[in-house]
Amino acid sequence: MTSPASDPFRTVRLAVALAASTHLLCLLASGQPSAAPAAAPTQPRPVLVELFTSEGCSDCPPADALLAQLDREVIPGAQVIVLSEHVTYWNHLGWADPFSFDEIDMRQQSYVRQFGLDSPATPQFVVDGAMQVAGSNPRVLAGFITRAAATPKVPIKIGNAHRAANGSVEFTVHAASATKATLVAAIAENTTHSEVSHGENAGRTLHHVAVVRAIKEFGSNFGSGAMDGPTLDLSGGNVLRAEKDGEPLRLVVFLVSGSHVVGAAEQTLNP
Repeated sequence: MTSPASDPFRTVRLAVALAASTHLLCLLASGQPSAAPAAAPTQPRPVLVELFTSEGCSDCPPADALLAQLDREVIPGAQVIVLSEHVTYWNHLGWADPFSFDEIDMRQQSYVRQFGLDSPATPQFVVDGAMQVAGSNPRVLAGFITRAAATPKVPIKIGNAHRAANGSVEFTVHAASATKATLVAAIAENTTHSEVSHGENAGRTLHHVAVVRAIKEFGSNFGSGAMDGPTLDLSGGNVLRAEKDGEPLRLVVFLVSGSHVVGAAEQTLNP
């Protein structure tokens, strides 16, 4: 579904997209994506898949389901790390997405500029910050994930991640080699759902995985090369609300060089 203000492209409808998402898994399992893959690495390489979505968009539920499939399926050569990022620009059309916030809009706008798009739209997948898929196009998405998994990454590790007494999430990040890449971290709810009463999805119960509740850029001075580097933290009202749900949280960290993701890791924090 395009943004309310423009119509640069249309996405597939619900029944077609759900069938296509099943086809994606067949493509990944068979190793037959549209793009010719390089040889799979011995160890799976992390691939960050971001989905810009909205509960106010009728074309988004198939993409949400596709992201959930990517989250639970084993894909040869890839450790897929997913993030569901909810935008606000559908909120005035009958349903205010409870998981949306302004930083996600700004993040998507940066991709609009990067990819030379006319305007932001949902649903939109972005793979490793380098490739974008408009709508639910499983064949193209499969090819991009395969390509990203064949690209070497900077190994990074999360250390001493925990929920602090003040409700923030504290952690350290260690990179296996010196890097000038920028560190970005996100806190996401493991799973969520909403019973939508108004708007384009009225009457539906929508399910999501890895819903971003806070995201922050830490720059390049995050203690790279030292496990005992500075303690970093993510906090805010959305993090506190997520913790009150009593569900696990996901801490996702990734390194960005230019606009491309060059390393990523995730850890689950239990209540």
